Amino acid sequence: MTHRDVSLPVAAQPSLDGLVSLTDRAESLGYDRAWLPETWGRDAVTTLALAAERTESIGLGTSILNVYSRSPALLGQTAATLQEASDGRFRLGLGPSGPAVIENWHGVDFGNPLKRTRETVEVTKQVLSGEPVSYDGSLFDLDGFRLRQGPPETPVPVDAAGMGPKAVELCGRFADGWHALMLTPDGLRDRLDAFRRGAELGERDPADQRVTLSLTCCALADADRAWELARQHVVFYVAAMGDYYRNALAAQGHGDTADTIRERWHDGDREGAMAALDDDLLDDLAAAGSPPAARETVERFEAVEGVDAVAVSFPRAAEGDEIRETMEALAP
Repeated sequence: MTHRDVSLPVAAQPSLDGLVSLTDRAESLGYDRAWLPETWGRDAVTTLALAAERTESIGLGTSILNVYSRSPALLGQTAATLQEASDGRFRLGLGPSGPAVIENWHGVDFGNPLKRTRETVEVTKQVLSGEPVSYDGSLFDLDGFRLRQGPPETPVPVDAAGMGPKAVELCGRFADGWHALMLTPDGLRDRLDAFRRGAELGERDPADQRVTLSLTCCALADADRAWELARQHVVFYVAAMGDYYRNALAAQGHGDTADTIRERWHDGDREGAMAALDDDLLDDLAAAGSPPAARETVERFEAVEGVDAVAVSFPRAAEGDEIRETMEALAP
């Protein structure tokens, strides 16, 4: 059975209470888990701590916390605390993010993202075990740290995000799950092969790991508006969020489209950049349009073998009422 999760928005809510209330609504609608990304808005830890107090059954998770702005020891402490606050409902998602975020916003060198992600996952899992941490890595050297309160009663799964084949293979080898983003169904199948390869190298049982796809969704009675919001979102990420998303699209056989989007965007031709993303490719990257059409697309991704959960995510420019309409239209 494929689970249906929700990724909470970071840009469209005017208040912390409004953001947390979306978690309440997701729980009442039957979503399995609410994920919260951390970008340049409200921090995920405080928000999820409040959500844990306000909800009873919905799973909670970070998708993602970057591995540069907090130490692995602190990430372990944070995960243990959120697991306690949520009575065992928390799942930790980690990832490198990208140089535009890490260097420009956090002022930290974006070096060795794969190695840093691997070592952060390994150290964090040692911290969460409750045993004294002894780790001699290339980037981190720890000895003697131990959770004062002992390990969480319910172990915290530690997932990792990755886009390229090597990054996804790493997720399969060292993490408890993989967070996927900006993939077509065929691209997702290719990356799932890399994930399984990693699981085999790490002697992990894929049945014990969870693959979660964050899928941009917009299901509105005004289908044209839904398509417009989804197109704006995809184009912005390909054109304006560094090379990661452009490269991810190119690696799936759409390099010419990705290059045209970026060139037109940086030339100031926003409309031309939008037009470069054709309807067929957009339909392979997002679930948009009328509620029945969007549901059909979500189900198409859920049917991909190896996907354990699809997280309904929202376009960055969607208004609060459009987020709620989509959340209700795509509820399990």
